[in-house]
Amino acid sequence: MTKTLPLADAATQPFWRRPVALLFLMAAAMPISFATWSALLNNFVIEAAEFDGSDIGWLHTVREIPGFLSFGVILVLILVREQALALTSLMLLGIATGLTAYFPSLGGILMITFLSSVGFHYYEAVNQSLQLQWLTREEAPKVLGKLLAVGSAATLVSYGLIVLLWDPLGLTYNTVFMIAGGITVAIALFARFSYPRFESPHPQRKTLVLRKRYWLYYVLQFLAGARRQIFVVFAGFMMVERFGFDVHEVTSLFLITLLGNMIIAPMIGRAVGRFGERRVLLVEYAGLVTIFTLYGGIYFFGWGLVLAATLYVIDNLLFGLALALKTYFQKIGDPGDMAPTAAVAFTINHIAAVVLPASLGYLWLVSPAAVFVLASGLAACSFLFGLLIPRHPEPGYETIFAGRRSPAAAE
Repeated sequence: MTKTLPLADAATQPFWRRPVALLFLMAAAMPISFATWSALLNNFVIEAAEFDGSDIGWLHTVREIPGFLSFGVILVLILVREQALALTSLMLLGIATGLTAYFPSLGGILMITFLSSVGFHYYEAVNQSLQLQWLTREEAPKVLGKLLAVGSAATLVSYGLIVLLWDPLGLTYNTVFMIAGGITVAIALFARFSYPRFESPHPQRKTLVLRKRYWLYYVLQFLAGARRQIFVVFAGFMMVERFGFDVHEVTSLFLITLLGNMIIAPMIGRAVGRFGERRVLLVEYAGLVTIFTLYGGIYFFGWGLVLAATLYVIDNLLFGLALALKTYFQKIGDPGDMAPTAAVAFTINHIAAVVLPASLGYLWLVSPAAVFVLASGLAACSFLFGLLIPRHPEPGYETIFAGRRSPAAAE
């Protein structure tokens, strides 16, 4: 990055050097590493370290510790600009991903996963803040949908190459991890030296921010983290453990999901702009209640592979609706609260994520169906709290009970 440029002057730059272009570039760089790691993880840990349900639970507990500690971003931002931290975190994610196969043991996998997770979670926390600062409220829903589609497209290319080349070329875990991680690092280095430092007109607070008027946003973040963690940890593990999916078969499910996201994500952004955050989030929560209940039925009633695979794809598609939670906060939040609240929200989102994987790993050994029933209950709670979101949220009118007070009165 050669110089500091006020955000208002960014329009003078060529399109490829503007803030939105950098957001799209980072949106493509992150999933190349993270999605490749996710696609190979379950097969790698089972083949290399003979993981069982308890081990995979502990792995994801360790992976979520940096997410729980995301409030540490505030301290780092005292010394480092958000944009620089986002790119540095991307590089750490890429490096750790590239080295994953060099640690084929429980302890080694836990260590390299922790480092990868620091990069991923600190990037995500800062990236969310940059999105909400660099995008106007009017354009945010549509652009966020397009960013999701770009991330899906980048992931699609990665998965497609794995599916097409894994068997014909006899690819190894080490080769794929190294290539994916290396590409992410290369993109981050390019962005580091090719873009100016964009200066937001609203300086971000460098202290922890917890406001009473944001309480509903905090609750929804907590519930989202809990139920999503159950899906991330156990839905994919189910496909390998119960149905014996190979690497290319698991990746094929991801490919179907990504194709759907590339089409649906921009539509989600438009839907948020037209129907509002409340309706979009309620559709997500109601859908997740149904899906997690049916997941439980797969174990309880012995339903088959086709249903499990279909639910897995639909589940992934529904999570794209969660971008409405970002725009909900953008509408109710103080402009100077974007960075500190993004960090705090990530910590809240990961409170359950640190506890649930390991504890539910033991429950999984006894009753996998019970794990998914619990997730269904969490989604039902999200639906009930989602009913409290106003049709047109704004500062002082964060919930249907707020009564359009001034923000200062609600602190």
